[in-house]
Amino acid sequence: MKKISIIVMVLLTAMSCNTLEVEPQNSIPAAGAFQTKKDIDRGILGAYASFQSLGYYGRIYAIYSDLAADNLIHSPDATASDNAEVDNNNILPENGFVRGMWVSCYDGINVANNVIDKVPVIEDMTEDERNAALAELYFIRALNHFNLMNYFGAIPLKLQPTVGVTSLDAPRNSVSEVYAKIIEDLTFASKYLRTSGVKTRATKYAAKALLARVYLYKGDYAKASDLANEVIENGNYTILSNYADIFADDGSSESIFEIYFSQTERNRIAEYNFPKSLNGRREVQPDPSVLAAYEVNDKRFDASVAFAGLEPYAIKYDDLSLGADNFIVIRLAEMYLIRAEAKTNLNGDIAAIKDDINVIRKRANLNNTKANTISQLATAIENERRVEFAFEGQRWFDLVRTGRAIAVLPNVKSINQTLFPIPSDEIQTNNDPGMTQNPGY
Repeated sequence: MKKISIIVMVLLTAMSCNTLEVEPQNSIPAAGAFQTKKDIDRGILGAYASFQSLGYYGRIYAIYSDLAADNLIHSPDATASDNAEVDNNNILPENGFVRGMWVSCYDGINVANNVIDKVPVIEDMTEDERNAALAELYFIRALNHFNLMNYFGAIPLKLQPTVGVTSLDAPRNSVSEVYAKIIEDLTFASKYLRTSGVKTRATKYAAKALLARVYLYKGDYAKASDLANEVIENGNYTILSNYADIFADDGSSESIFEIYFSQTERNRIAEYNFPKSLNGRREVQPDPSVLAAYEVNDKRFDASVAFAGLEPYAIKYDDLSLGADNFIVIRLAEMYLIRAEAKTNLNGDIAAIKDDINVIRKRANLNNTKANTISQLATAIENERRVEFAFEGQRWFDLVRTGRAIAVLPNVKSINQTLFPIPSDEIQTNNDPGMTQNPGY
């Protein structure tokens, strides 16, 4: 992926007034960019490249779910006021970093749609090759739509390529419509993707794992449980015995899907987390409450948090000099906790639910859970997810989807605050009457 920045220039996106617009600049014509199946594969790599943006998994998206919740706080001596708005759950529609997330996600969607549009006309592709290419592109599109919806709620579904100034104005689709398309894309992907491969490209079980997360968030617990079970039983992934090893090297046996980074396509997560005494920016730091959430002897603590003197900082992504550590989007531990949570919501077998929780706790060097009722198990799973996935960008989504944000977060007083504002640029330039701002902004 290191060379994708110089190929298929039509796929590169330019910042414009309407953030749903993707107007190629200084590019070759789209008709000439795709002639062979090799061109399609290069285009697919270009679609993955959007995930590397600093507004996306390269920094902001990966941090904001913890910052908007109670895992990170904006450091007192930090400089970026946009981050303080997120920490305070008082976000302005003009927030530049939130706009960056919106733009990055739609960039990725549009790149995928451009390639999807060309797959049917490539003459040297077999039907199986076409389906495999489309499956990978649908996975990318689904992940982008899902990530957008989790922050913004109802969003425009973009299913056709945007070229030039056509189809810029678009209404917001309902959450149910967005879910339906995400599920359709991932169902196709899980059917036609290869069974295994490098962790930075989608596979059949990556699609199934993402679909399990989608169904959990949607509240379709039976399907979430079944898919998580399928990934656990058949995906050929393993829970590493040492928690720190998950982040020590890219592509571990526990990882299901990762975003690729290198010294030329850097992530800046460590830069935001590390203290200034270690040449970081310390824009964010662990919330004292998350430090207190770890039980005594929990091995996850030392693999997640370090101290510079008395200053705590997150260390799961610690390549400050190169920024070359991949970002793990989905890993096997989540499948155990999805299965446990789904069964809890279905009033399932308590012993089986405890077994799944205890797989995670055993690896953390902790005793089995003491939870014995459905209510206690729900609380135990929420707590387990908090420390298991601390600083991996899941906490805000967990609190919002379970309706717990107002109860847990002191700055969240209204349900309106559980959605981020649609960027003001989008509201001002998207002339479709169906493009409206979220309530309260």
